[in-house]
Amino acid sequence: MTSTTSAAGARATVYGYPRQGPDRELKKAVEGYWRGSVGAEALRDTAAQLRRANWQQLADTGIHEVPTGDFSYYDHVLDTSVMVGAIPPRHRGAVEADTLEGYFAMARGTQDAAPLEMTKWFDTNYHYLVPELGPDTAFTADSAKQVTELKEALALGHTARPVLVGPVTYLLLAKPAPDVLGDFEPLTLLDRLLGVYAEVLADLRAAGAQWVQLDEPALVQDQPRAVLNAAARAYRELGSLTDRPQLLVASYFDRMGDALPVLAKAPIDGLALDFTGRAAANLGDLAAVGGLPGKRLVAGVVDGRNVWINDLGKSTATLATLLGFADRVDVAASCSLLHVPLDAAAERDVDTQVARWLAFARQKTAEVVTLARGLTEGADSIAAQLAANRADLQSRATSVLTHDPAVRARCAAVTEADAQRSLPYTERAAAQRSRLGLPLLPTTTIGSFPQTTELRTARADLRSGRIDTEGYEKRIEAEIREVISFQEKTGIDVLVHGEPERNDMVQYFAEQLIGYLATRHGWVQSYGTRYVRPPILAGDISRPDPMTVRWTRYAQSLTGRPVKGMLTGPVTMLAWSFVRDDQPLADTARQVALALRDEVNDLEAAGASVIQVDEPALRETLPLRKAGHEAYLAWATQAFRLTTGGVRPDTQIHTHMCYAEFGDILQAIDDLDADVISLEAARSHMQVADELATAGYPREVGPGVYDIHSPRVPSTEEATALLRKGLDAIPAERLWVNPDCGLKTRGWPEVRMSLEHLVAAAREVRAGLPGE
Repeated sequence: MTSTTSAAGARATVYGYPRQGPDRELKKAVEGYWRGSVGAEALRDTAAQLRRANWQQLADTGIHEVPTGDFSYYDHVLDTSVMVGAIPPRHRGAVEADTLEGYFAMARGTQDAAPLEMTKWFDTNYHYLVPELGPDTAFTADSAKQVTELKEALALGHTARPVLVGPVTYLLLAKPAPDVLGDFEPLTLLDRLLGVYAEVLADLRAAGAQWVQLDEPALVQDQPRAVLNAAARAYRELGSLTDRPQLLVASYFDRMGDALPVLAKAPIDGLALDFTGRAAANLGDLAAVGGLPGKRLVAGVVDGRNVWINDLGKSTATLATLLGFADRVDVAASCSLLHVPLDAAAERDVDTQVARWLAFARQKTAEVVTLARGLTEGADSIAAQLAANRADLQSRATSVLTHDPAVRARCAAVTEADAQRSLPYTERAAAQRSRLGLPLLPTTTIGSFPQTTELRTARADLRSGRIDTEGYEKRIEAEIREVISFQEKTGIDVLVHGEPERNDMVQYFAEQLIGYLATRHGWVQSYGTRYVRPPILAGDISRPDPMTVRWTRYAQSLTGRPVKGMLTGPVTMLAWSFVRDDQPLADTARQVALALRDEVNDLEAAGASVIQVDEPALRETLPLRKAGHEAYLAWATQAFRLTTGGVRPDTQIHTHMCYAEFGDILQAIDDLDADVISLEAARSHMQVADELATAGYPREVGPGVYDIHSPRVPSTEEATALLRKGLDAIPAERLWVNPDCGLKTRGWPEVRMSLEHLVAAAREVRAGLPGE
């Protein structure tokens, strides 16, 4: 292929930026609006200020083209549903009466209307609101948000590019509405939807957009020919429009594979591709299709999902190769920077050597700008940055933090027998029933209880020195007493201590494990106003001391009912952290599993008869392409079994998963060999119970009957109906009754009522069972 490419004027850009603000101003404003202490206009003003600050930060760093439309009050997929008029009938009245109230009603539900289902955005820990569509869905264009934000950026003097979820990905993310009967594929609505996209594109062009980005990450998955044909049709039609901006189609998280030649041939103006990690294969694939002559290529060479500094020398070489593949090559992060914290410079407590290894959103934009400059002016223009980068990479590679010989020797000594229970499930189950003496349809919760203002204040007081450790522990004990007392009075069968001492289900453990790094300001959006601080797996992992035993033992001393020991599993400890990129994930998982195994064994020795090891991220971390599934599931399930394999047969091992497409990993769920699994089921209407029954899952199951991600309180009748639906799939001797997930984010009033209804539902259904 003959290149006519020039690197002159390579632009630096990103696809999205953290929304929350440096002090989570958006979270506070939205939650204030929900409480009634912040008005709608004040909320809009806060949002506008955050957008302006983001754009200015990007421009000041040297980003030439800022994104618009990526900002959201709750979720960008929900924003897309509003943009195309896909409002569920039960929410239309609320949306028509008050756009903002209706928007949040779709996200959170009301007492009378359930919210949209929520699940994970590809293999990230970001949750999106699942569109509900049916054969009668009538799309209508509403580009007000997209146009308004574009005009804001343009008025401030920025070169701006609106970013939209692409039509094919939007439909592939959707599900049939609950009232849709028979088989229905949302992708059949593509032609209807394209007309709406055409209107939105025309509106954006009229508002001043030169380019519009359409994100199609679903095309990095294994898609059948029908989907590839739909993508070809979609971009043939959109590309052929006369009243449109230039179109940049973006895909990320993995290689595009068979979708790349489809888009390369489409009458669009550019492609934005990921060239990091497993998506590095896009480089060879792009060469194989003959490049993108006459088109723009935006090269995602800075990892937008992890926090390690970029290898600038390697990225410079990649960009030099790409110069021959397109009419112009610009530089970007691999995906939206929504998935990383805002600013590593805010982490003042991090060791100065380790700090040199970290790059959050602001640092990543600087890396993008540096690489664009090097592409434009030549490598000599960034020689100082390249030299400093090489030194930082070498510092990390040779650090004693990253290599602990004792940890590595222990991992090397692991055998398959270490990951096996001593008896098969059927024999264990009999021993556990004898030991625990539980009724049919036993009730429990997932682990956490509300994290009150008083608890957060206690942690802040401890950090600041206003109280000492003894004073803090007395506050935690008081909360545990209240949680145990409430559960006993309510009639819950297997209790939890409520986890009042835990700031987060991953960070709490990370702060006590050697090799992990916890941040103070590294907030990342998980869903809505729920932000987490993913810890950083910086080195080899070991556990110096017990982490949970003291609190579980104290809780058990307050009651004669079993209290679950509560741990976060090894896969979730990886998935909800920023992982090492210098060794295979399987190796890191084994290290974490062995540290957790020590904790499990100590809990059992302290008297715990039930131990829950949560793995909500097992499905989330599944590679996007099937070629990687077998290897991933092999090491992931082995890590769980390594964590739990050393306990007695009559110790009951629970696990928990939530908000994922479980049908893809049913065999892996079986391979975990847990005695009891609890799963999200309320928003998905017990779908998982049917899937497990169809697969012949042989163990005990707790499909959730209380959706904790909504403030609405389910009635006893509603919980009873869901429980009966669960009984249609799972026999009573193997069915548990529990919420969908932990109760940390909910308030005590709604939790009390909801759990009382849950227990009442279990009693009602139990009373009607044969022999009861």
